[in-house]
Amino acid sequence: MQRAAQARRAVVKVGTSTLTHENGSIHFRRLETLCQVLSDLRGAGREILLVSSGAIAVGVGKLGLPRRPEETERKQALAAVGQCELMFLYDKFFGQFQQTVAQVLLTARDTRDPVSRAHMHGALEELFRMGIIPVVNENDTVAVDELVGDCFGDNDTLSATVAALVHADLLVLLTDIDGLYTADPRTHPGAKRIPYVPRVTDEIRALAGGAGSARGTGGMQTKLRAAEISAAAGIPCCVASGEDPRVLYGLFEGEPAGTFFGATDEN
Repeated sequence: MQRAAQARRAVVKVGTSTLTHENGSIHFRRLETLCQVLSDLRGAGREILLVSSGAIAVGVGKLGLPRRPEETERKQALAAVGQCELMFLYDKFFGQFQQTVAQVLLTARDTRDPVSRAHMHGALEELFRMGIIPVVNENDTVAVDELVGDCFGDNDTLSATVAALVHADLLVLLTDIDGLYTADPRTHPGAKRIPYVPRVTDEIRALAGGAGSARGTGGMQTKLRAAEISAAAGIPCCVASGEDPRVLYGLFEGEPAGTFFGATDEN
């Protein structure tokens, strides 16, 4: 936890299940709290990059649809609608705390192409220097599973990739469960949270279970993959509950939270 307390630059990823209610509508109070906490951390001198899911879910809510569609083209269209609304909300809530944000949409191809990667790195570094919080999301309108090689597939992987790109000191994944458990706590009341994982092993992967909620695309499996990516880059990762974003205050003060995954240089 000392690594978290000393972190100067952090990537914070927030999932769809954290940003929305069970019915898919925006969780305004939680979103406002998240923006307040991140603005406060930025004001204290930390460099923050936010990776935000939620574009498709927000698009579904914006258009009043009963459920998330299955058709790729409809999901692309809803992502375009939802991303606009999502950034409007971020601009509004961050603005309440005198914090400027910038939208950055990426595809996996952007992070692999040397020229695109260099331009992206330069732009993000300049945003940090200007005191701006980049809000990053995958460009779901053009990056789909059918376009092999263009798609991260989940924002956990995206956040770890971006953390490595900007040489972050810490990756935080805020989700609907407060860490990795010995079994699924939603079906096994006796399950115990694992506070620290020095490295991701086959035994740890076996605890990950299946996919995430109906509103998102991730799950503990994608978070373990993100922890492995960040660990390989020498970046520790914390998976914690996003129910109350103020958990970040304690985390950056060195207090235990969720499950902390060690970096390669710690093992």
